[in-house]
Amino acid sequence: MRLPTLDDRLAVRKRPDTPVVMFQTWRNLLFLHWKIDPETIQARLPEGLKVDLHEGKTYLGLVPFFMKKVRPRFLPSAPWLSNFMELNVRAYVHDELGRPGVWFFSLDCNQPIAVELARKFFHLPYQHARMESRGSDYDCQRKGRPETASYNFTPPISDEVAEPGSLEFFLLERYLLFSETRSGRLKCGQVHHPPYTFTKTCIRDADPSPILWEGFQIEGSPVSALVSTGVEVEIFPLRDAFSGTEKER
Repeated sequence: MRLPTLDDRLAVRKRPDTPVVMFQTWRNLLFLHWKIDPETIQARLPEGLKVDLHEGKTYLGLVPFFMKKVRPRFLPSAPWLSNFMELNVRAYVHDELGRPGVWFFSLDCNQPIAVELARKFFHLPYQHARMESRGSDYDCQRKGRPETASYNFTPPISDEVAEPGSLEFFLLERYLLFSETRSGRLKCGQVHHPPYTFTKTCIRDADPSPILWEGFQIEGSPVSALVSTGVEVEIFPLRDAFSGTEKER
């Protein structure tokens, strides 16, 4: 399995030629990352994916943010359906072609319809949750869990772009997602947006609970805490990703 080169990491930023299927706006993102043993991640990945490394290390990410103006290509957004909150736990992976992307272990969301649609059409492990935001405070309580994960951070200014090859570039510049169907077929989806602008933040509450809910053990404070004002996003069709082929679902 070929390891990603810097050219591979830059290539996935190019806009695909295929038609857009959905538009989204991602706002006020908090990126928290902890180091973790690569073998711990590899043991949880499906066949066809390999844990991605930066200088021999890998990371688990915890990312709360706001989804805005979510809509299919030919429909307008609806305020009661198109705007909601999300918190995902993600790892960094690549496929047999050396294409870097993300693998989601969970995606908490407070929009029930969005949860069901994402489960069905994108094969992603979305979870129903109660979520609230008050200024720079962000709370998430997953359905069936008694505890609430809380975050308090400095609001984003977002005036820096990640330097290719840097840790921030490795963590932020991800344009492919991988998922697996119930029948075990590996899928790949691409998004397109401008590179994130970001700033490092002082995090007062960095609750690792959503990571612990997925059965991982981490220690200490996050090694990276970044915030971004967000990006406008185009979503492209989900495709088969095995054996280096891509066929529309």
